[in-house]
Formats: sequence, C-alpha cells, structure tokens
Amino acid sequence: MNLEQLLLVAVFVLLFSLLLWGKFRYDLVSFSILIISVAIGVVPYKDAFDGFAHPATVIVALVLIISKGLINSGAIFFIGQKICAFGKSLWGHISIIGFLGAILSAFMNNVAALALLMPIDINKARVSNWTPRKTLMPLSFATILGGMATLIGTPPNIIISSIRYEHTGEPFKMFDFFPVGGITAIIGLAFVALIGWRLIPRSPENDDAGKELIEVASYVSNLVVSKDSLVIEKDLYEIYEAAEKCDAAVLGVIRDGSRIDKGSRNLKIKENDQLIIDATPESLDELRSIQKLEFPFKKDRILAESDNYIPIEVVVTDTSRLLNTSAIKVGLAWRKATVLLGISRKGRPTRKQIRRTIIREGDMLLILVPKENYNEVINWIGCLPLAERGLNITDTSKMTIALSIFFVGLAVASFGLLKLPIVLGLVIILYSLTKIVPARDVYSSVEWPVIILLASVIPLGAALESNGTTELIVQVLTKYALRMEPWLIIAILMVITMTLSDILNNTATTLVIAPISIQLAQTLNLNTDTFLMAVAISASCAFLTPIGHKNNTIILGPGGYRFGDYWRMGIVLEILIISSSIPLLLFFWPIN
Repeated sequence: MNLEQLLLVAVFVLLFSLLLWGKFRYDLVSFSILIISVAIGVVPYKDAFDGFAHPATVIVALVLIISKGLINSGAIFFIGQKICAFGKSLWGHISIIGFLGAILSAFMNNVAALALLMPIDINKARVSNWTPRKTLMPLSFATILGGMATLIGTPPNIIISSIRYEHTGEPFKMFDFFPVGGITAIIGLAFVALIGWRLIPRSPENDDAGKELIEVASYVSNLVVSKDSLVIEKDLYEIYEAAEKCDAAVLGVIRDGSRIDKGSRNLKIKENDQLIIDATPESLDELRSIQKLEFPFKKDRILAESDNYIPIEVVVTDTSRLLNTSAIKVGLAWRKATVLLGISRKGRPTRKQIRRTIIREGDMLLILVPKENYNEVINWIGCLPLAERGLNITDTSKMTIALSIFFVGLAVASFGLLKLPIVLGLVIILYSLTKIVPARDVYSSVEWPVIILLASVIPLGAALESNGTTELIVQVLTKYALRMEPWLIIAILMVITMTLSDILNNTATTLVIAPISIQLAQTLNLNTDTFLMAVAISASCAFLTPIGHKNNTIILGPGGYRFGDYWRMGIVLEILIISSSIPLLLFFWPIN
C-alpha cells in the first residue's frame, strides 16, 4: 500500500469516526473531509465537485421536491386518515398504518412518509388509549422497509443504480428492486405487525411519553406593573431578558384592556400594564419579587388555548434551527413571539430551565405559537409538527392533479420511455406550473444536508477505485472468499453493510461498499447484480439503533425510547431479512 492509499484510508477512518461521534452535522463533516482530501492530493481537484452533478445526487434532490408536492396536495394525508380509521385493535392499527407507510415510502422520501403518518399514529394512540411507544417504532421500521421496493424509495437504491450505470452502462429500472426488496419488505412488515411490536421493551415511566407536556395552561399567568416596579419605562425586550433569567417568558402585554402582541418588542412599559407570563409557580414568584411586580387582584389567568396562541408539539430533526442550541440563544421568544413550554427527551418531560436547555435531535418540544404565524414558525424552526391540524393546511383541490402527474411520470420512467431524472424534472415543472409546489418553495423542499453529504462522499468513493485502494481491499477479501460458498459471501457482505448502516449514514455506507462488492464479484467471476442488490437491501436496513436512520431518530422523543430499545425487534428483523432475501437474490439474480 503506497502513501496515497494510506492517506485515503486514513481519510475514511476519520470520516467514519466523525460520523459515528455525531458531534458535528454529517454534511459539514463530509464536505470538510472532501476539501481536506483535495488539499492533501488524494482526490484530484478536477474530480472534487463531480458529486454535485452526479445522477444520484440529482435524483435524490428531485424526489425530495416531488415528495413536497404530494404533501402539499393533501393527497397523502387524506388517504392516511381514511385508511387508518379502520384499525380498531392495536395490531390491526400497526398492520394498516405500517402497510400504508411502506407503500408511501416506496414512492416518496421515507422521512416525509413518516412525518405525514406520525401525527395520525399518535392521535390514534391517544384516542384509543394506547401508548405511542408500541406504535411508533413499527411505523418507523415499516417506512424504512418500504423504501427497498423501488428505485426512488431510498437513497441507497438510487446510488446502487448509478454505480451500476457507471460500470455497465445500464442503470437499474424503477421496479428492478421489487422482486427482492418488495417481497422482503412484505415479509418484514408481517413480522413487525404480528410479532415485532410485542418485543419492544416495556417502560412504565415512559409509556405515557409526551402526555405531561400537554398540561401547560395553568402555567400562563398575569403580573401587574406597580408604581414601584423596576420595569417601568423599560422596553419590552429588556423584560424578555429579565424573565429568561428567572426561567420565565413574556407572551405579551395587556394595556387598558387590550392585548398587545405584534410589534411590541420596543414597547415602553407603563404603570398598571399587565404582563402575560409563562412560568412555573416558582419562576413566576421569583420574577415578581425581583422586578417588584404584583399579582392581579382577581388572580385571573390567561390560558394557553386563547384566541391568540396555540400549543403544538414538534420533533427536532437534524436540520432544525434549534438543534444543539437553546431557545434563549436562538431568540425564539423575541424573534417569533413563540415560547418553549416543555421538552421531552426519551419520554421524560422537564419544566426546569427549559429555555436554557441545549436541544438535541429527537427531542419532543411543546411550543406556544401565535395562531396567525403557525406555518411561518414551524418552517422557521425546521421541526416536524405532531398535531394533525398543522397538516390540514393543504390545497386538496389539487389532489387529483398531483397524483395524476406523478403516476403518469412513474409509468413513463418504468417503461423506459425517458430517463428517470428527466421524468422527475418534468413532474417538478408541472408541479410548479400548477402551484402544487410554488416556485418559491422548490429549493426549500430539498434537504440540502443530504445533498451535500452525497455530493461530498461520491468523489471520495471514486478515489478509492481510481488509486487502487478498492482493488487492494478486494485482494485481501478474495483470499477468504475463495474458500466459501457464494451464498455465504453474500450473507457476510450483507451483515457488514447492515452493521455499518446501523452506526453510520446509509448513504456513506453504500458509496463505500458498492464499488468493493462489484470488484469482489468480478474477481470471483460472479454476477455483479447479485452483489449490488445485496448491498441495496442491507444498506437500507438500519434497525438496531436510533442513529442508523433518520426515521429512528425522529421517533426517539415522541415514543419515549432509549438507545437500547431498538435492538430487540431490530436484531430479529435484520436476521429475518438476511435469511429471506438471500434465497430471493439467488433466484431472481442468479449468482453464476
């Protein structure tokens, strides 16, 4: 192994170590590693940004925009509400919503599919007096399984198809993945619905995850500005700061019987003004005593469910503005007149120092949002709402148009009349012209961290092949593989890929393992398609941890799960997928 190869291996070790550590966002990590690799010469400058023009990167971006269009039309939410109403028993509900989640994730981004169905699932659980802990993990696993069925269902399939095109001149078609991926997904769904959900560990203290967060109305109170108060003639934003020091928040001001919310940041406080405060009783009393405020004579209280504000639960994602910061630092109160009322982390709600608490991915937050700015606030913070009312703001009149355009495009791509990126591009143009996805929303529909990750790792994967590192790895593997049966080689390859996907990003895993699998198959004189399909299946199966797939992370807070809760159902599911997919692989994609 020469110096350049050693450096490249060291680069990948650093990349995987940083991704596993999780301290920094994966897009920042991957792009930084790419720039470092170009600087030290292991990735040629002429190839440094090829990933941004790569078909896989383009297709992933286009699929994300189309997913936004299907959401905007209201089609998916409407279908979900109607179908999920039939699930009367717990296992029946898990079966129905899991099957629906799998179908949706086969044709749209699986994170978007989960985001759409999660509010329906949580609402159904609360109405039926079930714990969301029993239903959210099956839903997450179902949306991951469904992505294996089609080319556009998940990024690993798109990457595998693009890598096949680079090596053979022919990509996989839309439904080439179904004979193995689709049947395996159906087997996995049957297990999850009938047996898997029963393996989720019981946790009495977390079974009511999120319920305590809703009980917040009693914390919103009034304080009157007395003649001796320290806040007289101060600007309202100064009161924000004083309140935050006491772990309280100012929602607005009542003056002469009228409530002032909008544009009141620079309002001068006067005697007899009433400050609307959100705080625990202890924090409220602390603020009152420090600033020499008084309780109203009638002890009246402003409820959270007033005409001006609504409480809403949201889940923090890896792209949220609130991630790894606090409500105070991001200026949630004074920027958006929105108050953080509670945080639930792994099912444990807290009301202490919540506005100073560093928010993590997977946390469930309860926020008090101005009704008139609901959508603006949700988009600004970049979190997933768990309330169905937030998803009802859709243009259902365009439901038929959106579905018709999408399925016509799907048929055109399936029959090979046009290349997939061209078809997806045409669908987006039609969505834009019909205002299903307004032009202003096209770019915001793309999950740019995923695009940056993909575009950054593609040149690194290409460098592995071009400088001979992949060939070197294959030579070592071949020494052992020559003594094995082909099916055993496939099994080991799948186990390695699944393990990496469970602890790393599945996109990065696919980009590294797929070229190695091709060269290994060629060296052993075996069918490369069998190996590529095996990598596609196993890269999509991250069921052991909450960090292997975004969907598993998203449900962490709402379900009240702990890190170790995933493996009991996940390990059996992964074993089942390997044992069932290998015979299917050998049948539909003969290895010799």
